[in-house]
Amino acid sequence: MELEQVSIPAINRFASLYLKQEAPVTDFFHYQLTQEDSYINRVREIEGRTFMRKPLADCIETYMSSLPASTAVQNSLRKLREEQSTVVIGGQQAGLLTGPLYTIHKVISVLILAARKEKELKIPVVPVFWIAGEDHDFLEVNHVYIKNANKIEKLAYPERILEKRMISDIEFDHAQMKLWADKVLKTMEETEHTKDLLALIHEAIDGSQSMTDFFARLLHTLFSQYGLLLIDAAYPPLRKLERPFFKQLIEQAGEITDEVKKAQKMVSDYEFRPVIGLDHAAANIFIYENHERILLEYDRSSNRFYGKNQAVEYEKDELLHLLEEHPERFSNNVVTRPLMQEWLFPTLAFIAGPGEIAYWAELKQAFELLGMKMPPIQARLNITIAERHIAADLRDLAISLPQAVRNGVAAEREAFWSSIKDQHFHELIQSAQESLMKQYQAIEERAQNLHKGALPIINKNKEFHLQQFRFLERKTDSMLESKHQATLNKYDRIQQALKPAGSPQERIWNIFYYLNKYGLAFIEDLMKLDYSFTGDHQLIKV
Repeated sequence: MELEQVSIPAINRFASLYLKQEAPVTDFFHYQLTQEDSYINRVREIEGRTFMRKPLADCIETYMSSLPASTAVQNSLRKLREEQSTVVIGGQQAGLLTGPLYTIHKVISVLILAARKEKELKIPVVPVFWIAGEDHDFLEVNHVYIKNANKIEKLAYPERILEKRMISDIEFDHAQMKLWADKVLKTMEETEHTKDLLALIHEAIDGSQSMTDFFARLLHTLFSQYGLLLIDAAYPPLRKLERPFFKQLIEQAGEITDEVKKAQKMVSDYEFRPVIGLDHAAANIFIYENHERILLEYDRSSNRFYGKNQAVEYEKDELLHLLEEHPERFSNNVVTRPLMQEWLFPTLAFIAGPGEIAYWAELKQAFELLGMKMPPIQARLNITIAERHIAADLRDLAISLPQAVRNGVAAEREAFWSSIKDQHFHELIQSAQESLMKQYQAIEERAQNLHKGALPIINKNKEFHLQQFRFLERKTDSMLESKHQATLNKYDRIQQALKPAGSPQERIWNIFYYLNKYGLAFIEDLMKLDYSFTGDHQLIKV
């Protein structure tokens, strides 16, 4: 593998400015990463607070106890229990087969930054991945994208889930999941690794009950040797630890919303669009009722909490009592999840994607209200993988890899097609068609006056000739495509590999395509690279 770093703008303007650590964006955060003492100051802040390190480590150990034993994971748990320990943390929804590549990029970012900061600061820094099992958007995680000839298709797991269940509560049919996973692997070229990968996936399915179980097992298989700790946000024993923090969120629901609204006003004043949808009544907490996740709102005048369309309704005291009895029924939204993480974990840094950076900017005042600072927000590594045959295609077409990653090659393909297309032949066809249509117009006018009964036959005849003209154009183009198919295929392969469907590679493709081709050693090779956390894009040539 070979690593090259290039400057490529993020998908949104806010994140692009954050990667460069430029004002006014940096004003929305407590730490500026360009300041040399930012992490030292963060350690001092953590030292001034109290954390439930041992109960938290015990909870994570219990959660991971069903996963295969790992010495590195045990070492991470031991370090987390130490008084000076800190964590680098990131999270994601539990996508099938680990979801899009950016999930893997986020895990790598957590591991690499934790290892570097531990060496630099000489304190225990533990890598933690927070699985957002409390989320209920099943359609966002129930599929992978596959290649089918020259098309990109979504291959979804077929079981339907009608309720707004938490992903961690969705149990799957094992036989059905194996058939689905087999189908995914069959869309890939069979290699010496395919059989072992299928066995690995089947074993993970057999050891899992829920979607998050399956996700956690695969991540553990790929990254346990690096000491990665996993925790599901919806894990009931974790909810018990969170109980006092949920109480504070309930008690200060209105104030938290007010502070976020103030921050959103500041963001808007700089002509950035707020990303958190929030109205004045938001309570920023979900309640789980009959396997449905219901977002609560808060009526300040009556001191009552209620769900949309009055699906549920609680006096504040009733809600606090329910929290004492059943903390597992409570979960966070986009506003309160970062606050909960900050309460629970001695967070040295949070690894964020471009969208997450934008919404964290709206939370600074909410953190301050609760007596905390946001941790340093480190943008996750943005990575594109370019295989050898793609690099060869780029050389043949005289297109640079950074250019192709930035923009794709759709415009270049169109320019090439225009250069070989027989435009004069198309113009002759168009001229003949226009001439014939004028004749048909005269025939129709004549028939309108003298032969109305003939109009349907005339229209049918006209449509037949139009179809023949279109057929002639398509046939001519098809013959030209066949003649230049090798070159057109190169453009298509590059676009599909680097900018599939016009999106970044990391948002469409899945890590198992590369594992099938290169084996599990592919992860080890990725982990050996000297990545940069400067905001540059990481181009990996395989």
